[in-house]
Amino acid sequence: MNRRPDGKEWDIQHLRRAIDAAGVALWSWNVDTDAFEMDRRGYELWSVPDDVVLTFEILSAKIHPADRDRVRAAFYSTRATVGRYEIDYRILVGDDVRWISARGQGSDEGIADRCMTGIFLDVTGRKQAEESHELLAGEMSHRVKNLLAIASGLTTISSRSSASVEEMAKQLTGRLTALGRAHDLVRPLPHGQGDAALLGDLFSVLLAPYDDNGAFAGRIRIAVPRVGVGETAATGLALVIHELATNSLKYGAFSVPEGTLDVSGTMNGDDVEITWTEHGGPKVVAPSRGDGYGSTMLRRTIAGHLAGSIEYDWGEDGLIARLLVSGERMSS
Repeated sequence: MNRRPDGKEWDIQHLRRAIDAAGVALWSWNVDTDAFEMDRRGYELWSVPDDVVLTFEILSAKIHPADRDRVRAAFYSTRATVGRYEIDYRILVGDDVRWISARGQGSDEGIADRCMTGIFLDVTGRKQAEESHELLAGEMSHRVKNLLAIASGLTTISSRSSASVEEMAKQLTGRLTALGRAHDLVRPLPHGQGDAALLGDLFSVLLAPYDDNGAFAGRIRIAVPRVGVGETAATGLALVIHELATNSLKYGAFSVPEGTLDVSGTMNGDDVEITWTEHGGPKVVAPSRGDGYGSTMLRRTIAGHLAGSIEYDWGEDGLIARLLVSGERMSS
């Protein structure tokens, strides 16, 4: 197995250099005594003092609680498993979470001194990349669905106030163009391409496509403090406004002709409190299940980008959403 094409065996120095270069940690487990041994890299990977006498049970205490039972079952089942196995799981190192891939050989056959051997690999980077790709794919799917719903809703809004097909086409084109400008605010801009905007102007641009007569004169009324919004905060806040408007178009005040929206704001020290109040829409019913993808993204954006929070009041008269945004983050 460890021979070169010319039939010669790799010497121990070559094998050790290859193991070190690959970041591989070696382990050995006595299936009878539960004694667990690792090489130096293994102790570093698990952040365990090298003078500790290990057992598998002691080491498994560092496994993430959500993975612990699954990993224990997998390791103990190797006594009766024939062939190779591999399992990925999380371990806790202080406040950090690391992903470990454990690989070894099952079955007692050929095990010397009743000890099983295998390797540990730190696959944290790969797992984080996979999670990022899944998150991006989910966000893209969510946004595409929202854009289709918005296009349908804007068509309905335009048809209500148009006397002819030509007029409807003109209005719809104008709204879709405004939506395109608003969408530019939802995506991050390259460094140096964004300037601070006023909070009221940000709401006006983002909500204009949903109004019959303009954001300040029609069904949408905006009264917020004259506060500057920095480039980073504008992206996060635009995501929040866009999500609330989309939900209103699907289920709330924007879904019916008589629905209206009031956006008001006050200063709370250096922070900004914003209240989103819908009137005249369908009867509001609080979600019966946990947060969907949009709500999860919204809360994550508010907490992460804006160092704030959001609360919902599912009153029968219409949704009331209260946002608290850090003043320091607002200007960043």
